Amino acid sequence: MNLWPIFLTVFFAELGDKTQLATLLFAADKSTNKVGVFAASAGALVLSSLIAVLVGSQLSAYIPPRALKLVAGVGFIGIGIWVLIDLRT
Repeated sequence: MNLWPIFLTVFFAELGDKTQLATLLFAADKSTNKVGVFAASAGALVLSSLIAVLVGSQLSAYIPPRALKLVAGVGFIGIGIWVLIDLRT
């Protein structure tokens, strides 16, 4: 299996994400160890990704992957519409 699409999708999805902005703010603190900020944020991303893989693999035992992709796609479209509507207010 080619892992590049997964890497690129997650990488671009994380750019400008709230998590990245929070990490940026922690790193901006002069008294904070930058290596520690990197290690903690990388560990958190790895742990959350592990949870997603475990939950996704369990869900796929009960729900077809095609249905999971459909739900995820509709969810992302819904979030996008919500963000666009929120821009107007």
